[in-house]
Amino acid sequence: MAVGKGEIGKIHAVAGVRLGAIESNIRYENRLDLVLIEIAAQSTVAGVFTQNAFCAAPVNICKEHLQEASSRYFLINTGNANAGTGQPGALAALDCCQAVADLCQVSSKEVLPFSTGVIGEALPKEKIISAVPRVFESLSEMNWLKAAQGILTTDTRPKIASTQIEIAGTTINITGMAKGSGMIKPNMATMLGFVFTDIEIDKPRLSELLSDSVAQSFNRLTVDGDTSTNDSCMLVATGKSGVKIDDASNEEANAFREALNSIFLELATGLIKDAEGATKFITIKVNQGVSFEECLLVAYTVAESPLVKTAFFASDPNWGRILAAVGRAGIENLNVEAITIDLGDVRVVSQGAVDASYTESSGQTEMDKDEILVEINLARGDATASVFTSDLSHDYVRINADYRS
Repeated sequence: MAVGKGEIGKIHAVAGVRLGAIESNIRYENRLDLVLIEIAAQSTVAGVFTQNAFCAAPVNICKEHLQEASSRYFLINTGNANAGTGQPGALAALDCCQAVADLCQVSSKEVLPFSTGVIGEALPKEKIISAVPRVFESLSEMNWLKAAQGILTTDTRPKIASTQIEIAGTTINITGMAKGSGMIKPNMATMLGFVFTDIEIDKPRLSELLSDSVAQSFNRLTVDGDTSTNDSCMLVATGKSGVKIDDASNEEANAFREALNSIFLELATGLIKDAEGATKFITIKVNQGVSFEECLLVAYTVAESPLVKTAFFASDPNWGRILAAVGRAGIENLNVEAITIDLGDVRVVSQGAVDASYTESSGQTEMDKDEILVEINLARGDATASVFTSDLSHDYVRINADYRS
């Protein structure tokens, strides 16, 4: 179950990137579950990772390898998170990196491992290592869709976003993929995200762009309020277009930043539309707050309320649940009589109570939609913030109750 058709537009290959995906039976048969991504030498790579204290072994290794060498390969497995596995899990991930390094004749530090799936089970490294030659043989510049399918777990469809822009008379390509349907309240990025471009840019500027894009996209998502142990988001610039950005403030840099942000936002909202059991895509927008942080606090409180989320699943315009969530967000000196709440174009709450113009039928019309905007005006400042979320359905409970079976 998902919101919308999830159609994928034209995918633009990125020079300097090859991808492969195969079935290696890590957890399930007849399913793409091992992906290898080859990155051209001299590419620039930046990453952001989960803030969960129990981060997975591959996350720790990625952080270390990023600091110690230029990345040449990403090795991604699904079906097993290699989290909560202690030192044996770290050694298993390193052995997988070494297998890629030996085959591709690079240093193991030039290989970054990524894992997603069940937490607390030993990584079946023998299956991965034995499959490395096959996934290497499958590498192609055109394998974007297969790679996007190969990183999925409970997702029902792949998420790919791709665009082109003109800079200095040259076509620049930006293409990315992401996965994640549950255990999502990214405290950095998403469960797994990979975005590639053929522009040339140094690592400090690339890291800045990544942080900026993540802040506006993946860090504005919540499915269930849980931050994964394995969240990783990577941005790669191969430089193969021959166009270089060396001034973060000029017109060309701004055009690239805008295009990059659009790719991240498309991927992020794609995750919410395919959240576990989702039937609704919901935007919670909080305006007129004292600070961005205050607005974000209110938005997350509403977005993560089980009562609010179940009302959305039932298409029930139970506005009292939204009002109650705003009231318990912990905002000091909140003037409840100044607050307004809108469902789409329908004013629901004003002066601390139901608006005089509101009718149950008008609220029902908005709640029956697949995509819903909830707009909350705090009437105490100029700040604004938005969060994207999904409803809480029977299927969400079923998927997570049966996840290990």
